[in-house]
Amino acid sequence: MKNWLPFRPKGPVISVIRLQGVIGVGRGGLDDAGTAPMIEKAFRRGKPAAVAIEINSPGGSPVQSALIAARIRRLSEEKGVPVIAFIEDVAASGGYWLATAADEIFADRGSVLGSIGVISAGFGAHEFLDRHGIERRVHTAGKSKSLLDPFRPEKPEDVARLERWLEEMHYYFIEQVKARRGAKLAEDPDLFTGEIWIGARAVEKGLADGIGHLVPSLKARFGDKVRLRRYAKRRPLLSRFGAALMGDALAAIEERAGFARFGL
Repeated sequence: MKNWLPFRPKGPVISVIRLQGVIGVGRGGLDDAGTAPMIEKAFRRGKPAAVAIEINSPGGSPVQSALIAARIRRLSEEKGVPVIAFIEDVAASGGYWLATAADEIFADRGSVLGSIGVISAGFGAHEFLDRHGIERRVHTAGKSKSLLDPFRPEKPEDVARLERWLEEMHYYFIEQVKARRGAKLAEDPDLFTGEIWIGARAVEKGLADGIGHLVPSLKARFGDKVRLRRYAKRRPLLSRFGAALMGDALAAIEERAGFARFGL
C-alpha cells in the first residue's frame, strides 16, 4: 500500500549514460550525432541529482571525442547538474577526452587511463605494385590533393605537414586536459607523451580522483535510496533485425583491435 502513497519521499535520481566502444563516425562507433539523443535525455528528463558516465573506450576520432565531451559540459552547465565518470577497462586517448567532460573521475584498480597523444597510421603499398608490374594512374587538380597516397612513396614535405597537424591536435588535447583537471595534475614530463597508467597510478598522476565503482560510489554519496535511470545509444533499426551483419562484424573487428592495443 505504501507504493501508492502520492507524497511518499523517493530517493534522488541519477542519470547513467554508457559510452562504450571506438569513437568515430560509421559502423557502430561512438559519435556526437549518435550519442546526442541519450545525452540530451539524461540531462533534460526530470531533475537528476547528477549524471554518471560509464566509459569503456580505447579512443578514436579526436573531433568526435571533443564534440561529445563539449555537449556533456554544455548541458551540465545549463542544467546545473554535476557529472561523474566511472572508468571500466579503459579510457585512453579519445576515451580519456570523454572522461574530462566529468567533474570527477573514478576508476577500477585495473583500469587503463591516459594515452594523451595523437596517432596517424596507414600503410605503403608502392613496392608491392612495382613488384607485380601494376601501374596506378592518378590525376589531380591541386598539388596537395594526393597527399600521403599509400600507393606512392612518401614525400618528406608531406610527412612534415602531417606531423604539424598531429602536433596541433595534440596541443588541443593537452589544453582540454589541463582546462578540466587543472591543479589536480601531477608535475610529470611523461603525462602528455601518450603514456598510460593503471588504477591507483592514474589517481597519483591526477588523471582520476579515486578508485570507485558506480553503484557503491553513488550510494555512498546520495544514499541507499538513490535511483539509477539508464540511457543507452539506440541501435539502427536494420541492425536490430540482423540486416547489417557484415557492418556489425567489421565494427566488432575494429573495436577488438582498439582494445587490444591496451592488452584487453
